[in-house]
Amino acid sequence: MVKIDQIVLPDFPLLLAPMEDVSDPPFRAVCKDNGADLMYTEFISSEGLIRDAIKSRQKLDIFDYERPVGIQIFGGDEEALSMSAKIVEAVNPDLLDINFGCPVKKVALRGAGAGVLKDIDLMVRLTAATVKSTKLPVTVKTRLGWDDSNKNIEEVAERLQDVGIKALAIHGRTRAQMYKGEADWTLIAKVKNNPRIKIPIFGNGDIDSPQKAKRYKELYGVDGIMIGRAAIGYPWIFREIKHYLATGEILAAPTLAERIEVCKKHLRKSVEWKGPKVGIFEMRRHYTNYLKGLPGIKEYRGRLVTLMEPAEIEAVLDEVTANYQGYTFERTPIELIDYHQNCPL
Repeated sequence: MVKIDQIVLPDFPLLLAPMEDVSDPPFRAVCKDNGADLMYTEFISSEGLIRDAIKSRQKLDIFDYERPVGIQIFGGDEEALSMSAKIVEAVNPDLLDINFGCPVKKVALRGAGAGVLKDIDLMVRLTAATVKSTKLPVTVKTRLGWDDSNKNIEEVAERLQDVGIKALAIHGRTRAQMYKGEADWTLIAKVKNNPRIKIPIFGNGDIDSPQKAKRYKELYGVDGIMIGRAAIGYPWIFREIKHYLATGEILAAPTLAERIEVCKKHLRKSVEWKGPKVGIFEMRRHYTNYLKGLPGIKEYRGRLVTLMEPAEIEAVLDEVTANYQGYTFERTPIELIDYHQNCPL
């Protein structure tokens, strides 16, 4: 088993990455159904929480069926992070996570997210202030460094452990890389193999198949892996990895009927949580991913993204099921969607 403070996870846990505009309660529900062991909210601005911003507060919503679940915050001010940690604590998540990895300009260039990688002393101060302000276990997600000339993750890991974090997730790219090129896990392995490091180390970046998950587990020795983009429209990635690690067998791809049922559940949860207008609107980004691979699906997608009644949307999905009855999906590598503007970590 893997322990984050008092949180007990299975051997080699699979974590759902926090992704802005993606990792909301409806999406987390379908990932939990398919085997995600630990999940995180979308990242929340510490300043937004303190201002009582409606969108920031809504992101605090967590549900018992999600546990263990962490709430992730970001910011570049010690006082703001400390105050927001106390607000988060009142919601009673299982842990509090700090985002030091988001590379987008509106976050990083304001001295938050991956922007803090340019000032490790500040990162340590921000982390220490957060740890001191809450009884929750505090974890961190970050990157290898700011750019190729400043890959300082080994120093970061030691210093953050020293001020009290309970686990560290590392994305195998620098901020300068954004989401381009291949993630480099060799430095993640160096952190894990450092005899000074006693906390769990989770690797993140480019895991898009059971085979790759197994290979990276064996090559780099991390305590678990975090999956982001590969789960978008394909929450089955968690159960497929678990099955492959346990048996060496590749599960068949989910059937069309299963894809439609999960898509419907996602829609219903979205409407239930956000209300019909916003819930339906925000669900539109997911249809293509759930139905990816179906020939001639463009026409149906065009209808799905214009309808505003849940019953009408479900009727179109039922029509897809009827018209493609017997269609078999091939198990092909998952395309990692470029969501870098929304900052998946």
